[in-house]
Amino acid sequence: MTSYTMSPVGFVRSCFKEKFAIPRQPQLAPAARGVLELVPPFDRAEAIEGLEQVSHVWLLFLFHQALEDKPRLKVRPPRLGGNASMGVFATRATHRPNGIGQSVVKLDKVEPGRLWLSGIDLLDGTPVLDIKPYVPYADQVPDASNRIADAPPPQVALEWDDAALQQASEHALRLNEPLVQLIEQCLAQDPRPAYQVPEPERRYGVLLWDVQVRWHYPEPGRIRVLEVALNRAD
Repeated sequence: MTSYTMSPVGFVRSCFKEKFAIPRQPQLAPAARGVLELVPPFDRAEAIEGLEQVSHVWLLFLFHQALEDKPRLKVRPPRLGGNASMGVFATRATHRPNGIGQSVVKLDKVEPGRLWLSGIDLLDGTPVLDIKPYVPYADQVPDASNRIADAPPPQVALEWDDAALQQASEHALRLNEPLVQLIEQCLAQDPRPAYQVPEPERRYGVLLWDVQVRWHYPEPGRIRVLEVALNRAD
């Protein structure tokens, strides 16, 4: 079998520092932002000339924390609760034959060596293999269908402890990022495995930018954000 070697054109600096709680598709969390740092020779202005006329781009990237030596023919996608399996090519699961993913993301700003992005679903440090402009007349298919994923994932109700909301608002100002919206958009999609029944006393957490967000499920179908604190792991 013929093999090929690919090199990244850049790496993503993302709000998502852990795989947990990353939206399962792009555009589900518009407040999720990051920067694609291009590497030589693609960090030169010539490589992105004309891209300022484009609102969205396709990113082809590597699931760098899910690469596997042995290919999977069937996977268990989150859409089916993690219990039912399907053929790998019928899903967008992270366990790909060559570890390649694709996302269409909003292009907020273009400057030599950097692309400022939002609506991302990419882990911090993700290697990007290629960038392609989104072309509405070709990329939109009005009568397309997918009976496996025919609608966005259902959302759960989210509420805040007063202190947690104040913490999030203060960190949002410090980071100059829409942190409150990011937390709400990501957690409302219920990042825990669908087959897991949360106990009210169990706390969940995730690192967004440099803050730890902690929440629990006081009852099924409802999330309460408990704390948004500066990460002290360093």
